[in-house]
Amino acid sequence: MLNGLVGRKLGMSQVFTPEGRVVPVTVVEAGPCRVLRSKTAAADGYEAVQVGFAPERKAKRVTSAMKGHFKACGAEPYRVLREFKAIGEAPSVGSDVTVEIFEAGERIDVIGVTKGKGFQGVMKRLHYRGGPGSHGSMFNRAPGSIGASSYPSRVWKNTGLPGQMGNASRTVKNLQVVEVRKEQNLLFVKGAVPGPDGGLVIVRKAKSGAKKK
Repeated sequence: MLNGLVGRKLGMSQVFTPEGRVVPVTVVEAGPCRVLRSKTAAADGYEAVQVGFAPERKAKRVTSAMKGHFKACGAEPYRVLREFKAIGEAPSVGSDVTVEIFEAGERIDVIGVTKGKGFQGVMKRLHYRGGPGSHGSMFNRAPGSIGASSYPSRVWKNTGLPGQMGNASRTVKNLQVVEVRKEQNLLFVKGAVPGPDGGLVIVRKAKSGAKKK
């Protein structure tokens, strides 16, 4: 069994518990993922299982090297290749790993790329308070002075400045699986997951060892 899967974030919804409570959830299409290769410490220097997700990639868009890789695996081209650790016995090459590796109540970590916000100023990017908003202040949303005089005669390291916001990999830890729909390859995860709807995510078993509730 693998410790994780590749999937897509489909969006947010809500489910009702038997007690009538509303639980906000993120719906994730997790797998199925085809096992393409099993790496060993003797041959590769480490142990992992390589899986493929989203097999709708066109063959003409695949490089010659990757065509040879997929041919050796006996599989069609996949858009996404990722590696996961095996828990216990590793699945055989050519088999499919589905959402069945997770169960309701289990704790998971979800990795995704956040939404890109473009180039932003310090008030939106770093939550600066800004200057007076009254007429004529000439200092409203600016970052202010960042220089130093005789010492150290440079800008301090890690000074907050305007720049690229978002579009970065983020991991949300210890989210709870509310429901698993095996027939539809869906996970209902309590809480928010980074990234836009349709974005690629990696769902893995929680590393911190949180107990099920």
